[in-house]
Amino acid sequence: MDVKHIKDYLSWLYYQYLLITCSYVLEPWEQSIFNTVLLTAIAMMIYSSYVFIPIHIQLAMDFFSGIVGGQHESTVALMS
Repeated sequence: MDVKHIKDYLSWLYYQYLLITCSYVLEPWEQSIFNTVLLTAIAMMIYSSYVFIPIHIQLAMDFFSGIVGGQHESTVALMS
């Protein structure tokens, strides 16, 4: 790919971002605040997903394996 083509494509993507968020009508200082809040919210969602989704999946697997019939083995050895 050509470097100029990549630069044009990235500028087109940025223009689309401005149109979708309607932030092209904001002043530069308002745009920076808007972008900061947006990036912070996205970063918090990614972090929360990384931390909490595996825990919820593990709890759901434990719950459904108990319903389906998978019985937990006892940790106490049977004495005869």
